[in-house]
Amino acid sequence: MRTRRTAGLALGLGLALTLAACGQNAAAPDAAGGAEVAEGAPTVGVILPETESSARWEGFDRPLLEAAMAEAGLDADIQNALGDEQAFSTIADGFIAQGVDVLVIAAITSESGAEVAAKAKAQGIPTIDYDRLSLGGSSDYYVSFDNVEVGSLQGQGLAEALSGQQGAQVIEIRGAPTDNNATLFWNGAREVLDPLYASGALVETASQPIEDWDNQIGGQTFEQLLTGNGGQVGGVLAANDGLAGAVITVLQKYGLNGTVPVTGQDATPDGLQAILRGDQYMTVYKPIQDEAEATAQLAAALAAGDTAAADALATDTVNDPEGNRDVKSVLLTPQLITRDSVKDVIDDGAVPAADVCVAELEAACAELGIS
Repeated sequence: MRTRRTAGLALGLGLALTLAACGQNAAAPDAAGGAEVAEGAPTVGVILPETESSARWEGFDRPLLEAAMAEAGLDADIQNALGDEQAFSTIADGFIAQGVDVLVIAAITSESGAEVAAKAKAQGIPTIDYDRLSLGGSSDYYVSFDNVEVGSLQGQGLAEALSGQQGAQVIEIRGAPTDNNATLFWNGAREVLDPLYASGALVETASQPIEDWDNQIGGQTFEQLLTGNGGQVGGVLAANDGLAGAVITVLQKYGLNGTVPVTGQDATPDGLQAILRGDQYMTVYKPIQDEAEATAQLAAALAAGDTAAADALATDTVNDPEGNRDVKSVLLTPQLITRDSVKDVIDDGAVPAADVCVAELEAACAELGIS
C-alpha cells in the first residue's frame, strides 16, 4: 500500500518534530506559544471531520494546528464539519470562495474529500490531505502517520500477548469501512496475524468493521460476536482505544476483563488507564504535534509557491489505488505502548500524569515511576 523512501524527516529541513499530545479524552497541553500572525500572512483553511468518535480533533489537533500554523507565519481558519458531509462541503466552498492560499482537509469520507480537492484544484488552490488520505482524490500532498505500521504494531502486540496460547480465538473489531486509515490499520495487523491464522497458532473467529467508528455499535457488535461464539474469546484486535473501551465493558459484563488481551490506538487517558488496570494490553502512540508541525511547514512552502521545498519535506509516497496515483507524503512514526512504556507517553507531555494516575492507579503509577 505504500512506498517508503526515508525513515523520517531531516531536522535540517526545519521540522522540529517534538513528541507531544495524542490522547483523545483530555485537554491538550498549552500549544499556543504566543505566536502572532502578521497582517497579510498567507491564509490556510483547515477542515476537521468530527467530534463524536474521537475528541482528538478538538482537544489536540485544533490547538496544535493553530500553534504550528501561527509559528510558520500562516493565518489559519480551522473549522470542524461535526460529522456532516454537507457541512464539510459548505465549509470548503467558503474557503475556496475566500481564495485561501492552501486548503487542509481531514475528510469524513474519501468521496467527500475527493470532491472538495477537485473543487480546490479547479481554482488553483493546493490541497493537503491531513491524517486521512482521500482515495480517488487529487490532493497534492498527504501528512499522516505510517498507518500500515500502526496496524502492524497492533498485530504484534496481540501476537505477543497471546504467545504460547495455541489456537487462541481472536475477534477483530475494525474501524469504519469508509475511512482509508481503518483499512490500512487492518492491512498492517493482518500482515502479522495472517501467518499465525494460517499455522493455527491463532484462530480468526470473526472480523467486523464498525460504521463511523461508533463505540456503542462496536460494543454491541462485539457482544453479539462473543455470545455467538459461546462466550469464548482469546484476544481482541480493537482498532482504537474507544472501541477497546467498548469491548472491555462487554468483557467486564462476562467476567473476562483482565484475562483477554485487547489492543488499541491513540494513547488516550482512558486507554492508558485500562493498560495500567490490566484490561487492555497495548495502544499505539501517535504524536499529533509532529503531524501538526509537518502540515504547517508543508502549507508554508505551498503558500509560497515553493514546490521544491514541499517535495523536500514530503519524501515518502502513498499509493492511492482508486486514483491510480502515488501521493507525495509525510509519514510519521508511531510507537507501541504497553504497561512498561506508559511512562513514555506521560514524559513526552502527551497526556498529563493526573489524567492517568487516578486514585485506583496511584500504586501502579508509583511502581512505574509515573508522576
